[in-house]
Amino acid sequence: MNPRRKKRMTLLLAVVAGLSVMTGLVLYALQQNIDLFYTPTELVQGKGEDHLKPEVGQRLRIGGLVVPGSVSRDQQSLKVSFGLVDAGGEQVTVRFDGILPDLFREGQGIVAQGTLADARTIDAFEVLAKHDEEYMPPEVAEALKGMEHFKPEYTEAQLKGSNL
Repeated sequence: MNPRRKKRMTLLLAVVAGLSVMTGLVLYALQQNIDLFYTPTELVQGKGEDHLKPEVGQRLRIGGLVVPGSVSRDQQSLKVSFGLVDAGGEQVTVRFDGILPDLFREGQGIVAQGTLADARTIDAFEVLAKHDEEYMPPEVAEALKGMEHFKPEYTEAQLKGSNL
């Protein structure tokens, strides 16, 4: 093999190796940013035929209805925890440190994004509430099929509005 061909072959192999390394790094980075959607029942019992459960520390999204009477707020901070349920009957706890959406209330359909703290607890970094009575994310609608929404109960003062 003459020197010119040898130089071209070396250059070609270097380019192919570089592209392979770059592709591997991109795929590795994308793998860490994938968030899988779960319902409370899938989180507890496992997802699919193999009943695969997420690992503690894994990022995920979970959707369901906020259990009435389960919202607990810390008086000293913005920390809040609440129960989440779906048509399967399983309940999980979501912990969130931040300002909840204006539309968040008990009996409301929500989607929380966070990490799994233990088998039934999610530390959320984002909580999304549906924006009106008609719309619900497709994943949540599928999880809640056949389940009725909880009707909010308002006091007389709430129905009249605040007098500020």
